[in-house]
Amino acid sequence: MEIPMLIIIALIISFLVQTFVGRVYRIPSESMEPTLIGCEGCNGDRIVVDKITYRFNDPRPGDVVVFKGSESWNEGYVSQRSDNPVLRAVQNAGSVVGLVPPDENNLVKRIIAVGGQTVGGCGPAGEVLVDGQPVKDEGFINNPAESRKNPMNCNFGPVEVPEGNVWVMGDNRSNSADSRYHMGDQYQGTVPESDIVGKVRWVILPFSRFGSVDSPDLMSISGIDAPE
Repeated sequence: MEIPMLIIIALIISFLVQTFVGRVYRIPSESMEPTLIGCEGCNGDRIVVDKITYRFNDPRPGDVVVFKGSESWNEGYVSQRSDNPVLRAVQNAGSVVGLVPPDENNLVKRIIAVGGQTVGGCGPAGEVLVDGQPVKDEGFINNPAESRKNPMNCNFGPVEVPEGNVWVMGDNRSNSADSRYHMGDQYQGTVPESDIVGKVRWVILPFSRFGSVDSPDLMSISGIDAPE
């Protein structure tokens, strides 16, 4: 009886941890390179997402977050579940305890602006403007010098971010279908904070890339005041 009980206890602990503490996700695309690797043909980084932080603190510009896609973000999303009802039930059960990925369109991007801020427009060197000020330290983006030459990476809006929402962009600015591509939806491309799953803390696989994920304070870097 001990082995079945240990298995049940382990599954319960896994469920509690995955639901309330943190979860592991795989990066499936190149939109967050070089911060997170999801290149075509590679296995993709495995990241740990902290679900506790935003229970006590608000999301901040510079944070890398995982969020659930709303209607406009879900176009083209294909369920990963089996058509076989029995296998689908097993997959859904496995998802509850973290053995199978959840059947939802989870995306990962970096927060550039939060509720009450205005984002959009290009600085003198092609930087994104937040409240009219350039985010000067964008060293996290892919190939900063080349990226800033592409006006599409900053020539949008301006968009006033609604309270309770955030504006997100991929670090691989020229290859990321982020908030810029959803400006026609009900949120003007912004993401409700209620859709944020958590903050990305670590890359745990592959071992060669093991380490924490930086969240630079974009407001202090650019001299932008935090919204009240």
